[in-house]
Amino acid sequence: MQRIIKFFGDVGREMRKVSWPKRKELTNYTITVITTVAFFAVFFAILDLGISKLIRFILE
Repeated sequence: MQRIIKFFGDVGREMRKVSWPKRKELTNYTITVITTVAFFAVFFAILDLGISKLIRFILE
């Protein structure tokens, strides 16, 4: 039980050392992630559509 208490105490001390991003940084990171995910979603949707049409063309 003592080890668990020490572990959580150590976690608390380490969390105080963490450099958390400021609000503006966090907003920029969030916009970057959403933009990247949207880009790749559209990219792979178009790629999937193209491959599907190619396979249908070959099989007909």
